[in-house]
Amino acid sequence: MTQERNGVAAFKGNPITLVGPALQVGDQAPDFQLNKNLLEVVSLKDYAGKIKLISVVPSIDTGVCDAQTRRFNEEASSLGENVVILTISVDTPFAQARWCGAAGVDRVVLLSDFKAHSFGEAYGVYIKEFGLDMRSIFVLDSNDKVQYVEYLSEMTEHPNYEQAIAAVKALL
Repeated sequence: MTQERNGVAAFKGNPITLVGPALQVGDQAPDFQLNKNLLEVVSLKDYAGKIKLISVVPSIDTGVCDAQTRRFNEEASSLGENVVILTISVDTPFAQARWCGAAGVDRVVLLSDFKAHSFGEAYGVYIKEFGLDMRSIFVLDSNDKVQYVEYLSEMTEHPNYEQAIAAVKALL
């Protein structure tokens, strides 16, 4: 049975239920199966050997999610080739591609958890009530060990961009 975590997060002050474990620094990152487009599925091994900043957003078409993705897109150029920034949402790959084109976002990789929600459940960010993934940040080293985690307690707030980027830079 999948673990449910109550009372750890909210949407506009209303409690929500997160499904899956709360990952900790030092944990081995779970694998995932995410759609890069409708036909191409990628997993953690597709980014083997790279430092990974995983930025999770509920829906790319909302203000905070838009700002979060744009911010990490700007930061990407200063992090070098050994770092990949993955933005994960449950938006369809079509919606993600449309948004990237309109926003001019070209340095982060958008991946979709819309089919099975396997990422959301493996990383403990799947919101039972909405079928979305909770805003969160994970930094994985080149061996896929978790080096930084931020689970936001309020879905509508911004993550700590500076701490996440500092965690990446500490691994360079």
